[in-house]
Amino acid sequence: MESREEGEEIIPIGDLAKSIGLTTRTLRYWEEVGIIESEERADGANRGYSPYFVRRIKFIMKLKELGLTIKEMQELYVVYGEAKQTDQLIPQLIQVLDKHINMIDEKVAKLASLRKEIVDYRQRITTKHAASQ
Repeated sequence: MESREEGEEIIPIGDLAKSIGLTTRTLRYWEEVGIIESEERADGANRGYSPYFVRRIKFIMKLKELGLTIKEMQELYVVYGEAKQTDQLIPQLIQVLDKHINMIDEKVAKLASLRKEIVDYRQRITTKHAASQ
């Protein structure tokens, strides 16, 4: 875990969840599966998140938005955790993103094919219906 600077504010889980639009349950789950970590607050209150982990959480939200799975995020966390260097993470992230691009391209192709089938079928039944009138 990256150490926090002396005097750096620890944001309580509830405040963070509210400010970024997540539930506390989601944050706890992400911690359970090992893609984020929290810190004990100095006043002994609930655990919270340093600015470093707030940035990580926002990055994870972006990865989730891009379609990455928890397993893929766990794998990226391991790669990053071993080196603690972004340049080690980037090639792995590019590989994961390329996989997702290929999956999306396949889905788009299937949807385009399905759309063509529906348009063709619609045309056939429209023509058949018009002929029976």
